[in-house]
Amino acid sequence: MTKKQLWLLAVAVVLLCGYAYYFTDWFASETIQIVHTLRPYVPSKRPRGRGIDENPTANTVSFGLNRKCLLTEVKVIPVSDLATNKYAHPIWHLVSESNSVPTKAFVYGMNIQGMHPKVPGARPDLLQPGIAYRLLIATSDLKGEHEFKTTPRAAPRK
Repeated sequence: MTKKQLWLLAVAVVLLCGYAYYFTDWFASETIQIVHTLRPYVPSKRPRGRGIDENPTANTVSFGLNRKCLLTEVKVIPVSDLATNKYAHPIWHLVSESNSVPTKAFVYGMNIQGMHPKVPGARPDLLQPGIAYRLLIATSDLKGEHEFKTTPRAAPRK
């Protein structure tokens, strides 16, 4: 091979490596993508111990992940608390030591199979409309976060 051919081959290899690095996901770290959906609150036909004063004023929030994950921790914290306190108190905090089930979607406040409240017997606080919250989730090797706001619940139709 001549010097010109070697030089062209070296340039082609460098361009190919640059393309692979910048335009493919081969070298990217894995991430958890989170989306949320607001759904109107529908009262249960069979109330399960929720008092009259505990009726939510905000619509229900459901979360979706880009793939099934074995969650080890789920937290929801008001963003305003995070701005003033590094160790803000979560309003919903679930943990799992070993036996969580692969989960792709869940609703705020529901029991996720294989997870339990970090504080035994703790119940999630009700979400307030118009307040920004941050969802923090963790698996054994990945972490993700997502900010969301709720909307006021519409009055029931008569």
